[in-house]
Amino acid sequence: MILLQVNQLTKNFAADPILTNIKLEVQTRDRIALVGRNGAGKSTLLKIIAGHMAYDSGDIIKPKEVTIGYLAQNTGLESNLSIWDEMLTVFEHLQKQEKQLRRLEEQMSDPDAMNNSDAYDRILNEYDKLQVEFKENGGYQYEADIRSILHGLNFSSFSYDTKISSLSGGQRTRLALGKLLLTKPDILILDEPTNHLDIETLSWLEQYLHSYDGAILIVSHDRYFLDKVVSQVYEISRHQIRKFPGNYSSYLDQKAENFEREMKQFEKQQEEISKLQDFIQRNLARASTTKRAQSRRKQLARMEVMDRPLGDEKSASFGFNIERQSGNEVLNVNSLAVGYEDKVSENISFRLARGDSIALVGPNGIGKSTLLKTIVKKIPALSGDIQYGSNVTIGYYDQEQAELNSNKRVLNELWDEYPLKPEKEIRTILGNFLFSGDDVLKTVSTLSGGEKARLALAKLMMQKANFLILDEPTNHLDLDSKEILENALIDYPGTILFVSHDRYFINRITTKVIELSSSGAAEYLGDYDYYVEKKQEQEELQAFDLNDNAHSAQPSKQEKNNYQLDKEVKKLERQRKRRMEEIEEQIEALEKKIEDYDQLLCDPEVYQDHQKVLEITKENDDLKAKLEELMDEWAALADD
Repeated sequence: MILLQVNQLTKNFAADPILTNIKLEVQTRDRIALVGRNGAGKSTLLKIIAGHMAYDSGDIIKPKEVTIGYLAQNTGLESNLSIWDEMLTVFEHLQKQEKQLRRLEEQMSDPDAMNNSDAYDRILNEYDKLQVEFKENGGYQYEADIRSILHGLNFSSFSYDTKISSLSGGQRTRLALGKLLLTKPDILILDEPTNHLDIETLSWLEQYLHSYDGAILIVSHDRYFLDKVVSQVYEISRHQIRKFPGNYSSYLDQKAENFEREMKQFEKQQEEISKLQDFIQRNLARASTTKRAQSRRKQLARMEVMDRPLGDEKSASFGFNIERQSGNEVLNVNSLAVGYEDKVSENISFRLARGDSIALVGPNGIGKSTLLKTIVKKIPALSGDIQYGSNVTIGYYDQEQAELNSNKRVLNELWDEYPLKPEKEIRTILGNFLFSGDDVLKTVSTLSGGEKARLALAKLMMQKANFLILDEPTNHLDLDSKEILENALIDYPGTILFVSHDRYFINRITTKVIELSSSGAAEYLGDYDYYVEKKQEQEELQAFDLNDNAHSAQPSKQEKNNYQLDKEVKKLERQRKRRMEEIEEQIEALEKKIEDYDQLLCDPEVYQDHQKVLEITKENDDLKAKLEELMDEWAALADD
């Protein structure tokens, strides 16, 4: 069922176009991502669809009964109620029905009603009807739903009587998300829902959205999240929109393939045009070939000339170098305790060697950012010690960009720290971070979050430090800028310690994961996926040990072998499911290509060209053979 259609929608701010001829369709259980550069118009389109912003022209078609729930970026609940009472407001209609049921129960127990069969039957019928409606609307489970959502969003450690006004901005944002999820609208519109969520909560949200009955429209810069949740991607670029089937990784592949194909078609046509023009120029004046030249000129005039395919919009371009190399041992943390007054993380010990790229993970509030600030000496350690290796120079990136609130111009923010460098070089560096023209004259304190992030990275690059300590470096960056940052850090010859909730980012650059907990720090060799796998194995082992201890203090050799076998079976099952998901994505992409080729063969310009028909048919046959192989493999896996 089509829930919503956007047709030829246009939006301008003053004389500047933001969105032009936008077309988008949302059907039941669609999982749609909107992607594009910062400032491309993604949030604007969400606001328009949600009815929070007007548009200039076009149509938005939606049946009256379809409900829309919208969560804006960084929207926090403003309420004087407690956590529990605020969540209950979603179910006021059920609470009213519940009170009505209690009143009818009282009436049924009234002796007068019991003695009057007509009155009693009327009350009983009303009660039965209302009870059925109450049950169908979730009346017997709404309190359990509230507890489930609050637990999933990491509020299980809170007293539900806590006043919302006493919570932090991030906590109020999570509650706003929870309240919206409880309303269960037909179309759920989420603008950056992963902000302020730790990795555990992100995993819960992915699972929740996967089983959500309605349609979902999401803007997010979390690529791991998008790969897990969405099945369609709409890209907004240069004020226009384009649809791609599949998840985010599939979108990247298709985009690259489309550009390569369109560029080949363009170059081929340009070559043909050049040959025709050359023939016309050489033969038009000669009497014997004039007619042929005129024929070519008519052919050229009839030709629909393709525009040169537009590549990606300009991206930031930078890399991190070092002034001099550090010693082999970079950092040694021993029995460290960090925190503020009553908030303490202790017994933290770990070591960093030159070339390490280490991700620091753990739940929100455990002290990850506090630990980084302690290492860079912005706050004192409560106990324990930190030893720095020889020739270690530290470059620190603060997620809050606390030091970027000056009234200096962007140009002077860099130039004042490196006054011996010529202005042209400073402008070139800023240009690589997308500050061009008058952008360099903006006041630093007025910059957006994304602009401050790029400026902070520019300052970090110029330090040429051999040890980078990064606190949420991907916050505020769009997807393209994240990829540039990842590539720069992969090529960086120094050592990296960072905090991030971006699991895709962690997977690409990390060599080790350190998990911070209330009891200290645990080390895992490998990327984020390896860390998750090892955590699952540990949990399974603990569950086995607990179960085993309940029966015997000394597990038998057979029981241990059974456990190992069971663990291996579970691992193979996870691998089987992952492979089936990969095959399903490939099948979807192949079916789309085959359909495109089938349509192409129906094009008069194509089927009149015998050579082109042969090429397309051969390519289509190869795709169909590959599709058949994949379907056989999927069927074999499904039967296992």
